[in-house]
Amino acid sequence: MMGVLRIPYFFIYVVILIAILRFENNISVNVDQWKLVWSDEFNYFGLPDATKWDYDTGDGCPDLCGWGNNELQYYTRDSLKNARVENGRLIIEVHKENIGSREFSSAKLVTRGKQDWKYGKFVIRAKLPTSRGIWSAIWMMPTDTSIYGRWPKCGEIDIMENVGFDPDTVEASAHTGSYYFTVGTQKHNRMAVPDCDITFHDYVLEWEELEYRIYVDTTLYFTFKNEGTGFMEWPFDQQFYLILNIAYGGNWGGAKGMDIDQLPQKMEIDYVRVFKKIRN
Repeated sequence: MMGVLRIPYFFIYVVILIAILRFENNISVNVDQWKLVWSDEFNYFGLPDATKWDYDTGDGCPDLCGWGNNELQYYTRDSLKNARVENGRLIIEVHKENIGSREFSSAKLVTRGKQDWKYGKFVIRAKLPTSRGIWSAIWMMPTDTSIYGRWPKCGEIDIMENVGFDPDTVEASAHTGSYYFTVGTQKHNRMAVPDCDITFHDYVLEWEELEYRIYVDTTLYFTFKNEGTGFMEWPFDQQFYLILNIAYGGNWGGAKGMDIDQLPQKMEIDYVRVFKKIRN
């Protein structure tokens, strides 16, 4: 009799085990995955890939002189001095030189007109410049500012900003019609990254319909939520493009002076990767 009972119990055990394994497998399958959809690995030499990057150029004049922040640089196009790819890295470099109406040159690379995105994960691995006067940034702006109106109503996502007088700290922020720095309502947070000028770190944005999150490497330090109250609080439901640049001087970068004798300074980018969430 005992021998007869062992067979059913054995099969019950097997059935339960299979069910558990299938359940665990379903959990892993149903976890949302990030799929790579766009990247620049900078595995070439010369100017940045023209199929992926364009430039903002000049000093912002006449409509936005100093780029709205009294910045001192003149952004160039197709200048290896200011933007180049070498040794597997994108270099953006600011120099002291007379150009146009300005005494400093730099580069501002944009994906506008090449590629833009609505939601996704953005990973930019970078090593930052240092010295007073520097204002380096990794950020995003909307492709069509006519949808909600000019800045700040159109929205701005700052994935990483760093100024030379506070070299050990990076900042992430959101700008909207209701939340922006000139009226003191800006939503932002800061994180200490003491080795950001000597070590590469991943500066990461995870942007979804209900919130976006910003990390340094795997450390989450800023979350901005969709309050469900309209575009003045959440204009982040449209296409945005990516921007990489170094500004010089200005309201923030030059707030505590400039160490001109420490130029040139460069930001190095190891890669830029964009992922789309795949829901299983």
